[in-house]
Amino acid sequence: MKPVNPLRLMLIGVILAVAGWSATVVTSRYGMSTPVLPPTALATMAVIVIITLVLGIRVLRWRNSHKPESKAKKTQLDPLLAARTLVLAQACAYAGTVLLGWHVGIFLDQLRIWSLRSDQGITWLALVMGGGGLVMIVVGLVVERFCRIPPEDGDTTGVEGKKGRAARGEAAGEGEYAYRGD
Repeated sequence: MKPVNPLRLMLIGVILAVAGWSATVVTSRYGMSTPVLPPTALATMAVIVIITLVLGIRVLRWRNSHKPESKAKKTQLDPLLAARTLVLAQACAYAGTVLLGWHVGIFLDQLRIWSLRSDQGITWLALVMGGGGLVMIVVGLVVERFCRIPPEDGDTTGVEGKKGRAARGEAAGEGEYAYRGD
């Protein structure tokens, strides 16, 4: 599985910001309500972030455990759990990008009429939702980093058949994730 590309996230965010801005312009022109998520969505975003962090910390603890083999058998991490954690982290980053982009577009449209409105609740709500999306992006990228396993010396053959680190991995920009086929 390939890591999340930050440029792709920025492109998605910009596209959704334009879409959010356009939707706000259209809905305000026709007297409809502003298309911003309700405040209860913050609770859902918080639950997703907490679950992602808990699972990511579990993978990180497994990755960083350095127990000697003679004292206790090193516990194996369920590869399916690790793969699911990675997918959840990437989904969290993409969902956060969508939420951030959409609500930044709404915030920018509402900002231009800031002084004309007596109720700026929608503007603040869009800003808070964008902040929640930013938290989801950060947590998704950090947990994705937790799922990366550093290559072990001697596991693979490098260039020219010598023992050591292979040419792929972090040096090639891909990285290994917490899934090993033993």
